[in-house]
Amino acid sequence: MSDDASAPPAELLRALVANAVDADPAALDDQVEVVERAAGATEGESTADPAERLAELVGAADGVVAVVPRFDADLARRLNASLSASGADADDAETAASVPDDVRVVFTDAASNRLAGATGPVVRRALAERGVDAYRHDGESPVAVALADDRAAVGLTDGDELVALLWTDAPAVREWAAATCRRYLDAAEPVTEG
Repeated sequence: MSDDASAPPAELLRALVANAVDADPAALDDQVEVVERAAGATEGESTADPAERLAELVGAADGVVAVVPRFDADLARRLNASLSASGADADDAETAASVPDDVRVVFTDAASNRLAGATGPVVRRALAERGVDAYRHDGESPVAVALADDRAAVGLTDGDELVALLWTDAPAVREWAAATCRRYLDAAEPVTEG
């Protein structure tokens, strides 16, 4: 990974993923897609939006497993919309098809603290209502990692906001994402609703 902290988030994310899978970043360029939040962009602007793209990937998947180190309120709202069938008739096949059957999320770092803090019961109940199996991990994760069906997604945060998202179906990245999620799941504790 580049030591240049002033590099754009998308560039840092490409380098991080290339390093994780032991590949030349240039070799991955035509196998990955990356979106970066525009500098100075505000919520609702029609610019590239990593949170919106991640919500789309999750909403289109049948199964999702993820490791999440930060709680991004904007991303949570978007994922909630992707995972919620509220307001739709139970016979609405389009809505039912957009809700993944199996969603497992391991919360680490600050996100893990949100599950145990004052808002923990509300967050845990909301996750359970949407069919999300939540887990708490006491460790850290430098990035968010998700596997939505056969597509890997890796997110870079800056504080509490998702600033860049890389997604791909490249086998090396999928295998790394699956192994990362499995490692965190194996060391995590399930979170109960109460």
